[in-house]
Amino acid sequence: MTIAITGATGHLGRLAIAALKARGAAPIALARDPAKAADLGVEARAFDYTSADPAALQGVTTLVLVSSNDFNDRAGQHRRVIAAAKAAGVKRLIYTSILKGDASPMILAQDHIATEAAIREAGIPATILRNGWYTENYTGSLGAAVQHGAMIGAAGAGQVNSAARKDYAEAIAVTALDAAHTGKTYELAGDAAHTGADFAAAVAKAAGKPVAYVPMSQADYASALIGFGLPEGFAQILADSDARAGDGALADDSHTLSRLIGRPTTPIAETIAAAL
Repeated sequence: MTIAITGATGHLGRLAIAALKARGAAPIALARDPAKAADLGVEARAFDYTSADPAALQGVTTLVLVSSNDFNDRAGQHRRVIAAAKAAGVKRLIYTSILKGDASPMILAQDHIATEAAIREAGIPATILRNGWYTENYTGSLGAAVQHGAMIGAAGAGQVNSAARKDYAEAIAVTALDAAHTGKTYELAGDAAHTGADFAAAVAKAAGKPVAYVPMSQADYASALIGFGLPEGFAQILADSDARAGDGALADDSHTLSRLIGRPTTPIAETIAAAL
Protein backbone atom coordinates (compact mmCIF):
# COMPACT_ATOMS: atom_id res chain seq x y z
CA MET A 1 0.00 0.00 0.00
CA THR A 2 1.35 3.40 -1.01
CA ILE A 3 -0.33 6.37 0.68
CA ALA A 4 0.01 9.95 -0.52
CA ILE A 5 -1.34 13.10 1.12
CA THR A 6 -2.20 16.33 -0.64
CA GLY A 7 -1.54 19.63 1.09
CA ALA A 8 1.17 17.87 3.08
CA THR A 9 2.84 21.07 4.25
CA GLY A 10 -0.37 22.50 5.70
CA HIS A 11 -1.39 22.22 9.35
CA LEU A 12 -3.51 19.07 8.95
CA GLY A 13 -1.28 17.50 6.30
CA ARG A 14 1.81 17.71 8.49
CA LEU A 15 0.00 16.13 11.42
CA ALA A 16 -1.38 13.36 9.19
CA ILE A 17 2.12 12.59 7.91
CA ALA A 18 3.35 12.40 11.51
CA ALA A 19 0.44 10.16 12.54
CA LEU A 20 1.14 7.76 9.67
CA LYS A 21 4.87 7.67 10.43
CA ALA A 22 4.09 6.93 14.08
CA ARG A 23 2.21 3.86 12.85
CA GLY A 24 5.16 2.66 10.78
CA ALA A 25 3.99 3.94 7.40
CA ALA A 26 6.05 5.90 4.88
CA PRO A 27 3.56 8.20 3.13
CA ILE A 28 4.33 10.41 0.16
CA ALA A 29 4.00 14.13 0.78
CA LEU A 30 2.34 15.99 -2.09
CA ALA A 31 3.05 19.71 -1.99
CA ARG A 32 3.14 22.67 -4.34
CA ASP A 33 6.73 23.22 -3.20
CA PRO A 34 8.39 19.91 -2.24
CA ALA A 35 11.28 21.80 -0.63
CA LYS A 36 8.88 22.90 2.12
CA ALA A 37 8.23 19.23 2.91
CA ALA A 38 11.91 18.38 3.41
CA ASP A 39 11.57 18.41 7.19
CA LEU A 40 8.81 15.78 7.09
CA GLY A 41 11.31 13.00 6.48
CA VAL A 42 9.34 11.29 3.71
CA GLU A 43 9.34 11.26 -0.07
CA ALA A 44 7.96 14.53 -1.43
CA ARG A 45 6.49 15.15 -4.88
CA ALA A 46 5.38 18.35 -6.57
CA PHE A 47 1.61 18.47 -6.79
CA ASP A 48 -0.69 21.46 -7.17
CA TYR A 49 -4.48 21.42 -6.77
CA THR A 50 -4.80 23.79 -9.71
CA SER A 51 -3.00 21.56 -12.22
CA ALA A 52 -3.13 18.12 -10.53
CA ASP A 53 -0.69 16.22 -12.73
CA PRO A 54 -1.49 12.47 -12.68
CA ALA A 55 2.25 11.74 -13.06
CA ALA A 56 2.76 12.77 -9.44
CA LEU A 57 0.33 10.04 -8.36
CA GLN A 58 1.98 7.14 -10.17
CA GLY A 59 2.20 4.13 -7.87
CA VAL A 60 -0.13 5.65 -5.29
CA THR A 61 -2.83 3.25 -4.13
CA THR A 62 -4.48 5.41 -1.45
CA LEU A 63 -4.76 9.17 -1.90
CA VAL A 64 -5.72 11.39 1.01
CA LEU A 65 -7.36 14.50 -0.41
CA VAL A 66 -7.04 17.15 2.28
CA SER A 67 -9.52 19.82 1.28
CA SER A 68 -8.06 22.91 -0.34
CA ASN A 69 -8.08 26.24 1.49
CA ASP A 70 -8.90 28.15 -1.70
CA PHE A 71 -12.43 29.46 -1.26
CA ASN A 72 -12.61 30.80 -4.82
CA ASP A 73 -12.47 27.47 -6.68
CA ARG A 74 -12.16 24.77 -4.06
CA ALA A 75 -14.64 22.36 -5.66
CA GLY A 76 -12.98 22.85 -9.05
CA GLN A 77 -9.57 22.12 -7.58
CA HIS A 78 -10.90 18.99 -5.92
CA ARG A 79 -12.43 17.78 -9.18
CA ARG A 80 -9.05 18.15 -10.86
CA VAL A 81 -7.39 16.10 -8.12
CA ILE A 82 -10.06 13.41 -8.38
CA ALA A 83 -9.63 13.26 -12.16
CA ALA A 84 -5.86 12.95 -11.74
CA ALA A 85 -6.33 10.15 -9.22
CA LYS A 86 -8.58 8.26 -11.61
CA ALA A 87 -6.11 8.73 -14.48
CA ALA A 88 -3.25 7.49 -12.31
CA GLY A 89 -5.12 4.37 -11.23
CA VAL A 90 -5.47 5.29 -7.55
CA LYS A 91 -7.46 2.56 -5.82
CA ARG A 92 -8.95 4.53 -2.93
CA LEU A 93 -9.60 8.12 -1.91
CA ILE A 94 -9.90 9.54 1.58
CA TYR A 95 -11.50 12.97 1.64
CA THR A 96 -11.69 15.46 4.51
CA SER A 97 -15.23 16.81 4.19
CA ILE A 98 -17.41 18.74 6.63
CA LEU A 99 -19.58 17.58 9.51
CA LYS A 100 -23.10 16.54 8.36
CA GLY A 101 -22.19 16.85 4.67
CA ASP A 102 -25.23 17.54 2.51
CA ALA A 103 -27.33 18.09 5.64
CA SER A 104 -25.16 21.02 6.71
CA PRO A 105 -26.77 24.45 6.28
CA MET A 106 -23.38 26.21 6.05
CA ILE A 107 -22.32 28.04 2.92
CA LEU A 108 -18.93 26.46 3.61
CA ALA A 109 -20.46 23.01 3.10
CA GLN A 110 -21.34 23.55 -0.56
CA ASP A 111 -17.83 22.83 -1.88
CA HIS A 112 -17.64 19.70 0.24
CA ILE A 113 -21.03 18.49 -0.97
CA ALA A 114 -19.92 19.03 -4.56
CA THR A 115 -16.66 17.16 -3.91
CA GLU A 116 -18.41 14.17 -2.35
CA ALA A 117 -20.62 14.04 -5.45
CA ALA A 118 -17.57 14.23 -7.74
CA ILE A 119 -15.97 11.31 -5.91
CA ARG A 120 -19.11 9.22 -6.37
CA GLU A 121 -19.26 10.15 -10.05
CA ALA A 122 -15.61 9.17 -10.54
CA GLY A 123 -16.34 5.71 -9.18
CA ILE A 124 -13.20 5.57 -7.03
CA PRO A 125 -13.82 3.69 -3.77
CA ALA A 126 -13.61 6.22 -0.96
CA THR A 127 -13.70 6.95 2.73
CA ILE A 128 -15.33 10.26 3.62
CA LEU A 129 -14.17 11.91 6.83
CA ARG A 130 -16.71 14.59 7.67
CA ASN A 131 -14.65 16.71 10.02
CA GLY A 132 -16.21 18.99 12.57
CA TRP A 133 -14.61 22.25 13.70
CA TYR A 134 -10.96 22.37 14.67
CA THR A 135 -10.46 23.81 18.14
CA GLU A 136 -7.55 25.71 16.59
CA ASN A 137 -10.12 27.70 14.59
CA TYR A 138 -10.76 29.52 17.86
CA THR A 139 -7.25 29.69 19.29
CA GLY A 140 -5.52 31.64 16.51
CA SER A 141 -6.56 34.98 17.98
CA LEU A 142 -6.32 34.22 21.69
CA GLY A 143 -3.69 36.89 22.28
CA ALA A 144 -6.09 39.63 21.24
CA ALA A 145 -8.94 38.00 23.15
CA VAL A 146 -6.94 37.96 26.38
CA GLN A 147 -5.68 41.49 25.77
CA HIS A 148 -9.18 42.87 25.26
CA GLY A 149 -10.93 40.51 27.67
CA ALA A 150 -13.43 39.42 25.06
CA MET A 151 -14.13 36.80 22.41
CA ILE A 152 -16.73 37.70 19.79
CA GLY A 153 -18.93 35.44 17.70
CA ALA A 154 -22.33 34.89 16.14
CA ALA A 155 -23.05 31.41 17.51
CA GLY A 156 -24.99 32.61 20.53
CA ALA A 157 -25.52 29.70 22.91
CA GLY A 158 -24.99 27.10 20.17
CA GLN A 159 -23.14 23.93 21.09
CA VAL A 160 -19.95 23.07 19.16
CA ASN A 161 -18.14 19.74 19.41
CA SER A 162 -14.69 20.84 18.29
CA ALA A 163 -11.59 18.67 18.36
CA ALA A 164 -7.89 19.31 17.90
CA ARG A 165 -6.33 18.99 14.45
CA LYS A 166 -4.17 16.15 15.73
CA ASP A 167 -7.35 14.16 16.49
CA TYR A 168 -8.57 14.50 12.90
CA ALA A 169 -5.06 13.71 11.64
CA GLU A 170 -5.11 10.44 13.54
CA ALA A 171 -8.44 9.60 11.92
CA ILE A 172 -6.75 10.05 8.55
CA ALA A 173 -3.96 7.69 9.54
CA VAL A 174 -6.30 5.05 10.93
CA THR A 175 -8.53 4.98 7.87
CA ALA A 176 -5.68 5.22 5.36
CA LEU A 177 -3.98 2.15 6.81
CA ASP A 178 -7.06 -0.09 6.89
CA ALA A 179 -9.01 -0.82 3.71
CA ALA A 180 -11.93 -1.98 5.85
CA HIS A 181 -12.92 1.68 6.06
CA THR A 182 -13.51 1.82 2.31
CA GLY A 183 -17.04 2.88 1.42
CA LYS A 184 -17.66 4.39 4.85
CA THR A 185 -18.63 7.94 5.78
CA TYR A 186 -17.73 9.10 9.27
CA GLU A 187 -19.17 12.08 11.13
CA LEU A 188 -16.24 13.26 13.23
CA ALA A 189 -16.32 15.69 16.15
CA GLY A 190 -15.02 16.21 19.65
CA ASP A 191 -16.38 14.29 22.62
CA ALA A 192 -17.39 17.35 24.64
CA ALA A 193 -19.59 20.20 23.45
CA HIS A 194 -18.94 23.83 24.35
CA THR A 195 -20.61 27.17 23.77
CA GLY A 196 -18.82 30.42 23.05
CA ALA A 197 -19.23 31.33 26.71
CA ASP A 198 -17.75 27.98 27.78
CA PHE A 199 -14.76 28.55 25.50
CA ALA A 200 -14.18 32.07 26.79
CA ALA A 201 -14.33 30.79 30.37
CA ALA A 202 -11.71 28.15 29.53
CA VAL A 203 -9.48 30.83 28.01
CA ALA A 204 -9.92 33.02 31.09
CA LYS A 205 -8.97 30.14 33.37
CA ALA A 206 -5.87 29.31 31.35
CA ALA A 207 -4.78 32.94 31.02
CA GLY A 208 -5.60 33.94 34.58
CA LYS A 209 -7.45 36.99 33.26
CA PRO A 210 -11.13 37.73 32.68
CA VAL A 211 -12.34 36.91 29.17
CA ALA A 212 -16.03 37.13 28.27
CA TYR A 213 -17.94 35.90 25.24
CA VAL A 214 -19.64 38.75 23.38
CA PRO A 215 -22.48 37.48 21.15
CA MET A 216 -23.13 39.42 17.95
CA SER A 217 -25.51 39.23 15.03
CA GLN A 218 -24.21 37.52 11.89
CA ALA A 219 -24.04 40.86 10.07
CA ASP A 220 -22.19 42.61 12.89
CA TYR A 221 -19.75 39.72 13.25
CA ALA A 222 -19.01 39.80 9.52
CA SER A 223 -18.39 43.55 9.75
CA ALA A 224 -16.05 43.02 12.69
CA LEU A 225 -14.06 40.40 10.76
CA ILE A 226 -13.78 42.75 7.80
CA GLY A 227 -12.55 45.41 10.22
CA PHE A 228 -9.84 43.00 11.35
CA GLY A 229 -8.59 42.85 7.76
CA LEU A 230 -10.29 39.71 6.40
CA PRO A 231 -11.50 39.82 2.78
CA GLU A 232 -15.23 40.50 2.67
CA GLY A 233 -16.15 37.19 1.00
CA PHE A 234 -14.18 35.14 3.51
CA ALA A 235 -15.57 37.16 6.41
CA GLN A 236 -19.13 36.48 5.22
CA ILE A 237 -18.41 32.74 5.02
CA LEU A 238 -16.97 32.68 8.53
CA ALA A 239 -19.86 34.69 9.92
CA ASP A 240 -22.33 32.33 8.26
CA SER A 241 -20.49 29.33 9.69
CA ASP A 242 -20.60 30.78 13.19
CA ALA A 243 -24.27 31.67 12.93
CA ARG A 244 -25.13 28.19 11.66
CA ALA A 245 -23.13 26.76 14.58
CA GLY A 246 -25.67 28.56 16.71
CA ASP A 247 -28.30 26.43 14.98
CA GLY A 248 -26.45 23.19 15.81
CA ALA A 249 -24.51 22.68 12.57
CA LEU A 250 -21.31 21.84 14.46
CA ALA A 251 -22.84 19.74 17.24
CA ASP A 252 -22.39 15.97 17.24
CA ASP A 253 -22.46 13.65 20.24
CA SER A 254 -21.81 10.37 18.40
CA HIS A 255 -18.22 10.03 19.71
CA THR A 256 -17.32 8.49 16.36
CA LEU A 257 -13.96 10.27 16.26
CA SER A 258 -12.80 9.01 19.65
CA ARG A 259 -13.88 5.47 18.82
CA LEU A 260 -12.04 5.64 15.50
CA ILE A 261 -8.75 6.83 16.99
CA GLY A 262 -9.02 4.70 20.12
CA ARG A 263 -8.79 7.48 22.68
CA PRO A 264 -10.77 10.47 23.93
CA THR A 265 -10.53 13.59 21.78
CA THR A 266 -8.27 16.39 23.02
CA PRO A 267 -9.98 18.63 25.63
CA ILE A 268 -10.29 22.26 24.59
CA ALA A 269 -8.31 23.30 27.67
CA GLU A 270 -5.26 21.43 26.36
CA THR A 271 -5.43 23.12 22.96
CA ILE A 272 -5.99 26.52 24.58
CA ALA A 273 -2.99 26.05 26.91
CA ALA A 274 -0.78 25.16 23.95
CA ALA A 275 -1.84 28.33 22.13
CA LEU A 276 -1.27 30.79 24.96
